[in-house]
Amino acid sequence: MKVMIRRSPETGLSIYVPKKDLEEPIVESEHESLWGGWIRIANGWVLDLPQMADDTRLPITINARKRGGEGDE
Repeated sequence: MKVMIRRSPETGLSIYVPKKDLEEPIVESEHESLWGGWIRIANGWVLDLPQMADDTRLPITINARKRGGEGDE
């Protein structure tokens, strides 16, 4: 699914999913740089992110894959 990741002073890293009109903070990540691992957002979803350079600029729109399990719809 297409998602936008951005950084804001108020919430830190957050993710926006246009098709669901959902914006949630990122609460946990597998890697400090985000890329090439999973992230967990506040509603419980776990998303796999593509491998990208550590210095990739935000905001950015990417394709992420949602993992099944807790928080799944």
